[in-house]
Amino acid sequence: MSRVRYNARMARSAVVCPRYHHAVELLGRRWTGCIISILLQGPARYNEIRAEIPDISDRMLAERLKELESEGLLVRTVMPQPPVGVEYSLTDKGRALEGAVTAIAKWAERWVPAPRR
Repeated sequence: MSRVRYNARMARSAVVCPRYHHAVELLGRRWTGCIISILLQGPARYNEIRAEIPDISDRMLAERLKELESEGLLVRTVMPQPPVGVEYSLTDKGRALEGAVTAIAKWAERWVPAPRR
């Protein structure tokens, strides 16, 4: 008969906060952090965001913007004056991520090696 030993590590790994998990999954999606970083600098049009992230496809950018809008992190505003365009800006909920984004940037600057060119 085997006996399972209870320890603190087992207790910690047994419970994952669903809200934390959802937040990490949302923010950990490819390009999401970049989009939020760009919008922390102020409102931007689709093509401005696209120009800042050259490797993202149009389909992926549109998908990420829709996800962030549905989560309440950004708002999409149609600009009626010619030429008609769409501007994206962060909500208060989205701007509240500034501390987390800044902390990740500082961590990356210290610990993540620069890519080779």
